[in-house]
Amino acid sequence: MTMQTTKPATVVLVHGAWADGSSWQRVIPILLEQGVPVVAVQNSTRSLADDVAATRVALDAIPGPVVLVGHSWGGAVITEAGNDDKVKALVYVAAFAPGDGESVGDLVNRYPSPPGLSRISDDGKGNLKLSAAGWAEDVGQDLPEAETRILAVLQPPLPTTTFGEPVTQAAWKTRPNWYVVSTEDRAVSVELERACAAAMDARTTELEASHMTPLSRPDAVAAVILDAVRHVAG
Repeated sequence: MTMQTTKPATVVLVHGAWADGSSWQRVIPILLEQGVPVVAVQNSTRSLADDVAATRVALDAIPGPVVLVGHSWGGAVITEAGNDDKVKALVYVAAFAPGDGESVGDLVNRYPSPPGLSRISDDGKGNLKLSAAGWAEDVGQDLPEAETRILAVLQPPLPTTTFGEPVTQAAWKTRPNWYVVSTEDRAVSVELERACAAAMDARTTELEASHMTPLSRPDAVAAVILDAVRHVAG
């Protein structure tokens, strides 16, 4: 049974740092079952510019309206890429939402450092990774440890420069916004998440979940996305 008879907006999903599109693997089937078209962007996380470009490639291939969704670092990406005219709503999931001229690093530095940041190491060449223990205890602590070990293996390295790149124009200032706060987040400051949601005047949902909310609470995350899709349909 589809959600509606007319074709709804396409949902474009943007993953976070140290991750890939598989972060959305439990949300995607729920959206598809409701007849909602879905595209998951595969970002390199090598730079904000590169990830915005990859997201714009996805947007260019979609003929109709879009609900753009970002998890974690993906929030910064959708904040910039969301200025595309096709984007009618933005959904942030435990995500960064910089303002004009702000970087993710600027946001992070305003709040006490969450435990997960102490589990990051540099390979000596300016590439950062999260330890397997960090994944299990601070990033996906509400997931089975066997799953967090896989996430640790799959993670791409993140250049130290990536979080320093500023957003030029914040799309959330001109579009309706939704925000999912993960109240047990140990990778991104919960205070930061709430402040971002408040600054955007977002429709906010708080979930008792780790940073990996799309994997640990997919039904609840999908429900928020579907609310945005319904809003766009009018």
